[in-house]
Amino acid sequence: MIPVSSQLSDELISILRCPSCHASLEAMAEGGYRCSGCRHEYPEARGVVRFVPAQNYADNFGFQWHRYDRTQLDEGDVRSSERNFKARTGFTPEDLRGKLVLDVGCGMGRFAEVATRYGARVVGIDLSAAAEVAARNLAQRDFVALQADVFQLPFAPESFDYIYSLGVLHHTPDCEKAFKILPQYLKPGGEIAIWVYSAYNKWYRFSDFYRRFTSKMSPKTLHGILSVAVPFFNGVNSFLKKIPLIGRPLAGIIQHVFPVNLNPNKPMRVLDTFDWYSPTYQSKHTYEEVFRWFESCGLVNLRVIQQSVSVRGQKLPLQDKEIREREVLSLGSASR
Repeated sequence: MIPVSSQLSDELISILRCPSCHASLEAMAEGGYRCSGCRHEYPEARGVVRFVPAQNYADNFGFQWHRYDRTQLDEGDVRSSERNFKARTGFTPEDLRGKLVLDVGCGMGRFAEVATRYGARVVGIDLSAAAEVAARNLAQRDFVALQADVFQLPFAPESFDYIYSLGVLHHTPDCEKAFKILPQYLKPGGEIAIWVYSAYNKWYRFSDFYRRFTSKMSPKTLHGILSVAVPFFNGVNSFLKKIPLIGRPLAGIIQHVFPVNLNPNKPMRVLDTFDWYSPTYQSKHTYEEVFRWFESCGLVNLRVIQQSVSVRGQKLPLQDKEIREREVLSLGSASR
């Protein structure tokens, strides 16, 4: 079975539900789970229980995270994933310590690594086989990875203290619908934070044009092209910036027409550029949109976090929910 702490293991079996009929699940001796209702089996393979078919629209992410399995993990003095986590969620070690957390779209585990370092017990789900990489990277942490679909999550309602999804929901067929599924899994008083691509800066128009073709390529072919193109355009960018007066404007134009990542870390350049051009789906959003999503789910205490577009909100605590329900009932009675 999955090598996690006894506390997380006990919690997991208590909150897991069949995505099809929503009945409870029971562990199988050979690994994986069986539904107590419809008897459907969810097997374990390479350390990860599978709640989805092997092939899906997120296959490209499985390719990239198997190839760049540790590129984004914080190590030594490098804390870029932790900085991004804070800028996109606002969650602190004090918030997460001792809490049960859901990471929606965990990839190779970069943000789950931060959350477990903060003392959280984390369940990560990913539609792609990247879940295998996360399970391997965080094998010694309070973490379990499941291969599952955000549109059919295998959990009981009100299971998690915190939920976050960073850079993932905009890669689903319907970002709004995907988000609106998540608050039901928060405990009363629990909090959720998401980060989605911004629609304010139109720099992405050229990349969206290229994506008509690149998103249809095999991950291996696209990666081969970008392994040449990204260093080339980075070199052009660096060269042009050395030319007085016209160099920087020219570099800006080329970067706008041929967008590639300019991260100082060479593997990250290719990885992030691949992440732009490979997904089947990639939507962009405004704060106005995202706030409407949060409000329509009854979430309160909405906050804009540092990195655009990041929003955090809270599910009504049980006492406040009961007060609001009584107010609604009294208003209904008064109107009769």
